[in-house]
Amino acid sequence: TTKFLVIQFHQIWELYIQVEIQHSKHYCQRDSVPQSGITYRIVMKHSTTGNRVTIFCLEKDFKHGSIVQKYALRSYTYLLIHVVPAWIYHQLLQPNRLLIFYFCRCLLGLLCAFCELYFYKSICREFGVQVGRLTLAFLVFSAGMFVSSTAFLPSTFSMYMCLVSLGAWYQRKYELAIFTTALSTFLGWPFAALLGLPIAIDMLFRKRYIIKFVQWSAISVVVILLPMIKLDSSYFGRLVIAPYNIVYYNVFTSHGPDLYGTEPFHFYILNGFLNFNFVFVGALLAPIMLVIVALLVPSKPRNPACIPYWLSILPLYLWCAVFFAQPHKEERFLFPVYPLICLCGAVTVDAVQKLWFRFFVRDTEKGTHYLTHTAPIMVVTILVCSLLSIARILQEFDRYHAPLDLFMELNNLTADRKLPSDQNINVCVGKEWYRFPSSFFLPDNRWQLQFLKSEFRGQLPQPYSSLPNATLIIPQNMNDANREETSRYFDIERCHFLVDLDLGSSTEFEPNYSKKTDRWTIVKSIPFLDTARSHVFFRAFHIPGVSKRKYNHYKI
Repeated sequence: TTKFLVIQFHQIWELYIQVEIQHSKHYCQRDSVPQSGITYRIVMKHSTTGNRVTIFCLEKDFKHGSIVQKYALRSYTYLLIHVVPAWIYHQLLQPNRLLIFYFCRCLLGLLCAFCELYFYKSICREFGVQVGRLTLAFLVFSAGMFVSSTAFLPSTFSMYMCLVSLGAWYQRKYELAIFTTALSTFLGWPFAALLGLPIAIDMLFRKRYIIKFVQWSAISVVVILLPMIKLDSSYFGRLVIAPYNIVYYNVFTSHGPDLYGTEPFHFYILNGFLNFNFVFVGALLAPIMLVIVALLVPSKPRNPACIPYWLSILPLYLWCAVFFAQPHKEERFLFPVYPLICLCGAVTVDAVQKLWFRFFVRDTEKGTHYLTHTAPIMVVTILVCSLLSIARILQEFDRYHAPLDLFMELNNLTADRKLPSDQNINVCVGKEWYRFPSSFFLPDNRWQLQFLKSEFRGQLPQPYSSLPNATLIIPQNMNDANREETSRYFDIERCHFLVDLDLGSSTEFEPNYSKKTDRWTIVKSIPFLDTARSHVFFRAFHIPGVSKRKYNHYKI
């Protein structure tokens, strides 16, 4: 029920993009990211994921270098999984683009809820009911899970599979653990294989299940990878192993992901605190707290059948060690380990309760359980962390939602205004191109998104060909080095509508269009938070009754 309530707030995956503001200082130091960094984020979200589904459903969309036949960094198989429910909805119910858009995200939220439930039950078995309850509370209320649970991203799919694979591992269902790790790696994000390393260590070195490991690894390759290669090769027109291609591009080429911007080491620390607040701090401290408890709190020997604590939580710290060290950082890179942040944060809170009981609770009867006297610690922790997360969620939704509201307004314009029925309607964007949510928000195929020249000097998405063999065509003016392609730019004189953020300032290529009243009429204007002029705390969290925030206006 909570997950569906989350979904009803128009989803949050678009807001994740919206808070990555291109022209203002951000509390996560995002102002230090070159504009090319935004290219990569949007490429992965809209041009190479969300919008590729649109070409199957709506016959019109954009593509970028990562899915061009020449590079083939992304798999069409991942997209086709999402096309199935969209196609069924389109055939059986009202064929409305926006309804299809939200229907697919409802299904993603439902899938995530089931995965979280399985993960919770497994934690109760492996770590105890107390840690399970804490983890569940953090999963339900955290802003990070709110953002990631319904996002249409390969890293979100890997998060789902991480929930299942680790849950299966904690229940000693090694076959399922291997298979879902393979799903995460092949079908989702290849780098998620790192999360399966502790499972492999457990099977190969602790349990000596070598034959089972090899057998199910082979089964996973045959059942998942081979059909995926066959399907992708048919779409690209040549032999394609998409997981290999993306690993090769990011690790072994001279340019790699650093083309799209770099961040300092503390980027993930600030971002983690925004999304999980004190739970994230607790997650980082979990190994230390476990050592302290082991040394200072007397306890019965742990069941030998249980996985050692250090091994069961190792995936989180392996992931952090690898990704914290990379110059190119993005919020979505941590999505696969979001559930582990909640788990390790719960482990720390549980450790604090044990230490409090050991050193500060006196005059107790022998055999008294530590929860009897430390329940307030759990309640206060859940309450404080939940309130901060809710404040973060409300802030993202309320202050950064203008782009979605405006693009939804385009659907009303078709009925309210007498628009030509025999020609295309050009909706133009300049500096705000990266906040375009999806082609699902355009009323029909007559409406076309066009790009105006701005200060951005990276590569913009390119429309798909409308030919039946669109996925086989190698488009012109496409590169894998994020170089500017001037062929994308559209003549502003041919624009029917223009979507822009009024910053109160202008440059040569980013004029203040709303002030050109002789050429443009403002149809709709919605407030949008100005992070540069707003207080650093109040632009991150919604505090009722506090007005230390400044606004610009998003306009059609």
